[in-house]
Amino acid sequence: MIKFEEALKIVENSAFILDNERVDFKESLNRVLAEDIKSDIEMPPFDKSAVDGYACKKEDLFNELEVIEIIPAGKVPEKDIAKNQCSKIMTGAPMPKGTDTVVMVEDVEETGENKIRYLKSKVKNNICYRGEDIKEDEIVLKKGTLIKPQHIAVLATTGSVNPMVYRQAKVAVFSTGDELVEPDKKPSVSRIRNSNAYQLLAMVKNAGAIPEYTGIASDTEESTREMITKAFKRNDIVILSGGVSMGDFDYVPQILEELGVELKFKSIAVQPGRPTVFGIREKQFIFGLPGNPVSSFVQFELLVKPFIYRLSGFNYIPVRINLPMGKDYIRKKSTSLSWLPVRIYDNGEVYPIEYHGSAHINALTSANGLISVPIGQTILKKGDLVNVRQI
Repeated sequence: MIKFEEALKIVENSAFILDNERVDFKESLNRVLAEDIKSDIEMPPFDKSAVDGYACKKEDLFNELEVIEIIPAGKVPEKDIAKNQCSKIMTGAPMPKGTDTVVMVEDVEETGENKIRYLKSKVKNNICYRGEDIKEDEIVLKKGTLIKPQHIAVLATTGSVNPMVYRQAKVAVFSTGDELVEPDKKPSVSRIRNSNAYQLLAMVKNAGAIPEYTGIASDTEESTREMITKAFKRNDIVILSGGVSMGDFDYVPQILEELGVELKFKSIAVQPGRPTVFGIREKQFIFGLPGNPVSSFVQFELLVKPFIYRLSGFNYIPVRINLPMGKDYIRKKSTSLSWLPVRIYDNGEVYPIEYHGSAHINALTSANGLISVPIGQTILKKGDLVNVRQI
């Protein structure tokens, strides 16, 4: 058994970045850039009005002005502005020559046909100047960026319609255990539905990888070996749940070694998730997670998710915030690092959720964070600041 911090370091240091490919930018959401993105234009590409109003010379601002043109967005101004003249202009339209100010529509009055007067004593320029947002050849998105919706807009703006991104990891997921049946079947006495695999498949997809469900392995060495072999054929990572503890039917560590997997660890001093396995076979990886859903969720969040992101070229740093405990928390044993599901309430306080153990399948549905209780510590008091990892 090793400490959690050591296990995390082993997992992180085992990752390498996958190869890359070009994709349509419209399909690049949640992919990771494998190149810097530069702009081929300036933004804005011309001086433009920031408001609906009238473009004029600031020196003429308090004179009666003649409106000589209407300039909608997308139209090039046809007339230059002379003294005591202005053009009505829409937001985003190019500024006509001779102007340095735009007054807002609501700040003027019409004094006659095509005549206006400014009503206030001060004015902002209300101009977006050429290149003030982006310069030509400027790096606008850096290599290693996890592409979000706001990045899609930047790709579109800069004409980067086929960005180079890292390949998505392919991840096989399967469960082990004669007690499991698929969710569409009602379990008989002594059986349960296979919820764990589907939770893991969703977590894999949420981490930007490509999941493949390979089924349920029965509690025999032959079935388990066949499932692991099948899962390795098409995938970078194999995740199995169950079969990794010390029971009579838990063959997984032995089978992995027979299949040429170098086991880096077989057990972690952590709760929940002590019987967690990690191994490497050339450029493929396998995680053996506990069969209980809370344990597998927590260990995926702590170990597998950062690993998937590293393969994809993204340096994942979980969001953490320091918040006060809303009540006391006491645990009986302190020989392991404990990860506790919690809920952050509107008042900013943190409360442990009702949690009956790692098989309590719906415990996580109300949780929005995890907190850790170090080895040797048994009590967290109301008001104590805790570091909350958001989930």
